[in-house]
Amino acid sequence: MKNTRNTIAKSAILELIKNSEVALSHAEIQKMNQELCDRVTIYRVLDRLVAEDVIHKIATPDGTIKYAACHHHDNHHHTHNHVHFSCEKCHSVTCLDSVEPSFNVPKNYLVKQVNFTLSGLCPDCI
Repeated sequence: MKNTRNTIAKSAILELIKNSEVALSHAEIQKMNQELCDRVTIYRVLDRLVAEDVIHKIATPDGTIKYAACHHHDNHHHTHNHVHFSCEKCHSVTCLDSVEPSFNVPKNYLVKQVNFTLSGLCPDCI
C-alpha cells in the first residue's frame, strides 16, 4: 500500500511502538501521548500504520489488541507468522521473531495469516 503523509501524531506513535520492547495497546499509547492527540486520532494512525505494513496487530488471550513494529528483512519481504508471548502476570506481549510456528495444513486450504500466541510467565516475572 502507498505510504500516506507523515503527520506529527503518526511519527510520535510510530516512534513509541518502535522503541518499545513489548507490544502496546491503544490505551497504553494514549496514556504516553496524552497531549499530542485524541483517542480517535490514535485509532486512525494505528489503522494507517497497519495498512502500510509498518506495524502489526496482536490479539492477546484476553482479547486486547496490541501493536508491535514490523521488522523488515533485507529482501523487504516479511510475514507476521511468528510467535507472540503473552505474560499472565505483567500482561506484556512480546514478539518472538526467531520462533516460527510449524504445522501441516490439509490440502485445498490457503493460509493467509497465522496468529500464534503462547502464554505464561516472561523472564521478568519468573
